[in-house]
Amino acid sequence: MKIPIKNEIGISRIIAGIIAIAFLVVIFYVSDLPLIILVFLAFLGIHLHYFRKASAKLFLQLGFLLALTIFTAHAVIEYQTFSALYIPVASVAMLVVLLYNDLQIAFLMSLMASVFVGLIIGGDLQIVLTFLVGSLAAIYPAKGARTRGKLIGTGIMVGIVQVACIVMLNPWKDFFLAPDFFSVYAKPLFMSGLISTFVVIASLKVFEFLFGVLTNFSLSELSDFNQPLLKRMILEAPGTYHHSLVTSNLAEAAADAVGAHSLLVRVGAYYHDIGKLVKPEYFTENQMLEGDKHQSLEPHMSRLVILNHVKEGVDLAQKYHLNGRIVDFIQQHHGDSLIYYFYRKALEGAMGDEMVDQQNFRYEGPKPQTREVAIVLLADSVEGAVRSVEEPTPGRIDEVVRRVVNNKFIDGQLDSCDLTLKDLETISMTFTRVLTAMYHTRVKYPERTNENTNNHRKSSEENSHSAYPANQDHQEDPES
Repeated sequence: MKIPIKNEIGISRIIAGIIAIAFLVVIFYVSDLPLIILVFLAFLGIHLHYFRKASAKLFLQLGFLLALTIFTAHAVIEYQTFSALYIPVASVAMLVVLLYNDLQIAFLMSLMASVFVGLIIGGDLQIVLTFLVGSLAAIYPAKGARTRGKLIGTGIMVGIVQVACIVMLNPWKDFFLAPDFFSVYAKPLFMSGLISTFVVIASLKVFEFLFGVLTNFSLSELSDFNQPLLKRMILEAPGTYHHSLVTSNLAEAAADAVGAHSLLVRVGAYYHDIGKLVKPEYFTENQMLEGDKHQSLEPHMSRLVILNHVKEGVDLAQKYHLNGRIVDFIQQHHGDSLIYYFYRKALEGAMGDEMVDQQNFRYEGPKPQTREVAIVLLADSVEGAVRSVEEPTPGRIDEVVRRVVNNKFIDGQLDSCDLTLKDLETISMTFTRVLTAMYHTRVKYPERTNENTNNHRKSSEENSHSAYPANQDHQEDPES
């Protein structure tokens, strides 16, 4: 009899936990650390499981980072001659906040890494506090960093904070005015911050690959339009490319408004329709001169073409080795929505008692599992709906936006993500504001006529004989 999936997951978590504990026991034994520290790790795992709903995979990844930190500190103490204060403890905090974009987990890891390294180098409470404050100072500026310059600035700040911290812990002149203060404390603590930055820059790509996560740096790389898939879209499906650009602008603005991951949303919107590259001419935005291909197809055949763009997009994403978080946008950006146009067309063409199953005209899903994917789903639907509106006034745009968002909510497409009703209201308002700016009406200037041209020429000739220069009465053409 097959074991239920839930039990399989439970067994895998237990096995993963045993492997992690065994690995850490070996590390602690080699490093001469008291095994009581494993109790702290156990409570970390409990906290992640019950309060963060985190998986065993996350616990293993964090345990691996701590093990590397402990091993590095032990190697410095045992085999190197330079000061232990050079150890880049803050790199743990920077890596965690960049990899997981989670301040609470970064705080916990900063605390544990500082305590463990402090114990290894002699149990000096002042050193523990110095490393802890330096790590905490690294978390907030590193969060959301997209450039190496931002990380270097963070490392400099960490170094300054650590030097200031050791001075505040020993606020007497004999300490910070001592001849060896610079070489013993100031220099290594400041360099520790810079070394942390270079460790993060050098290892971030490796940890992204090992842990299967996306950071802002990789997202910035994926947003480059020289990426093969995006370049293909520009050349082979220009209408889809433009649609993706507008959708990304809408979705990013909405993500900013509700506190979602805006860069992930923008990049996900770029790639959400790459499946249309297989048959671009069957989608409205790419039908420029050739006309509507679906006019010669039965609704059921058109349904297959439309449905397959999701499956073909996933295949393309896997072929080009896109991260799973980007694949989620491709797979979930329609949820299990109904392809209403062709469903209605099939109903109208049904003969006699022929039944048309609505389920056959729905996408396979799944529904959006995160708020970021849900925002792209809404932006994708809203952009297409507003584009078809004649004379899009602000009132009409707002009406269409709210109708589309409301229909998606009623259809259950947002049931699996954590968007609230307040979020939906904020998203709707943001969509309306951005779309109104995109499709704003322009002042219609009067066209030139022959009569106006002749009058203008006659007026110019009269002015040329006047006492004033002609350019005194010249007005700029509003169309120039």
